[in-house]
Amino acid sequence: MAVSNIVNALTIDVEDYFQVSAFAPYIARSEWNTRTCHIERNVDRILEILAGRDIKATFFTLGWVAERYPQVVKNIVKEGHELASHGYGHERVSDQTEDAFFADIQLAKVLLEDLAGDEVYGYRAPSFSIGEGNLWAFDCMARAGYRYSSSIYPILHDHYGMPKSPRFAYEVRPGLMEIPMTTLRILNRNFPSSGGGYFRLLPYAAFRWMLNQVNLNDGESGVFYFHPWEMDVEQPRIEGINRKTRFRH
Repeated sequence: MAVSNIVNALTIDVEDYFQVSAFAPYIARSEWNTRTCHIERNVDRILEILAGRDIKATFFTLGWVAERYPQVVKNIVKEGHELASHGYGHERVSDQTEDAFFADIQLAKVLLEDLAGDEVYGYRAPSFSIGEGNLWAFDCMARAGYRYSSSIYPILHDHYGMPKSPRFAYEVRPGLMEIPMTTLRILNRNFPSSGGGYFRLLPYAAFRWMLNQVNLNDGESGVFYFHPWEMDVEQPRIEGINRKTRFRH
């Protein structure tokens, strides 16, 4: 998906199926340790696919995962990919106090760096949960020593989004860059073009076209993302969820 010398960024949010925000009302955090975790085999499969195509990616990894499955982190680093932080416990920033958020991202950074033996520069907020009401999160990131964030989705969405924020990378605090999720501007509106749930529902050709439009018309790189559980054909089905959540997931 490259136009001329423009290279798009592939990113993976390393979390398992039972940790997604959409399942929070149905799966208590106290149950996480009792669930069968598929993260090791799913990440191994992704690494194998990327190695076969000589592609490097950024893995935004939960501290919770790193703590319990350290070999996952070591394999990511061994294969030459960038290791970045997804926070510790996949709690939405909008559900945390400033102090709790700082503690979460600081702990995740320490865990990841100890395993990687190198500095972790990047952070992505769970569910892109930074908006107009909690911009203090960027101050916390800068204080924790992060160099960049990829936490803003400049779209209108019922659970997240800042449609009026810049569409491409900008300095959000001194020494801290925000690299927003990619959108395509059509008729004065931003359309999601970064993967995730939209990629599960829309054809591949649509995303290929959208990213190419961003490359050609804006002259900018795109940022694409997915989750390991999206490749898991044996992912357990969660009972009792509503139709909207089931459709989205």
